[in-house]
Amino acid sequence: MNGADTAWIIVATALVLFMTLPGLALFYGGLVRARNVLSVFMQTFSIACLMSVLWLVAGYSIAFGGVGSLWGGLDRVLLNGVDAGTVRGTLPEVLFFAFQMTFAIITPALFLGAFAERVNFGF
Repeated sequence: MNGADTAWIIVATALVLFMTLPGLALFYGGLVRARNVLSVFMQTFSIACLMSVLWLVAGYSIAFGGVGSLWGGLDRVLLNGVDAGTVRGTLPEVLFFAFQMTFAIITPALFLGAFAERVNFGF
């Protein structure tokens, strides 16, 4: 493991996560009328929660698992076999997981701008 690489990826992970949760939520919240601000905030945070769970359950394994016939293997489902000592390149695999998860979070969150006032959060 390389300490400089690890430190940089921690900073980059935090920056991308801050770009999504407060950044994108406040940006889209400022574009809508006052009555829709809370709905936009809830949509952004809900997407972040949902994508975090989906990335943990299957996304990481499909993207970075072993070789499979159609997708990547399912050998890393729920981070199976990943512990503090597991290394991916020069980084701890848990940190690599978190870094890639931030991009899995921000990608669907960018779609919120297309339907910010058209869809309400709730029933």
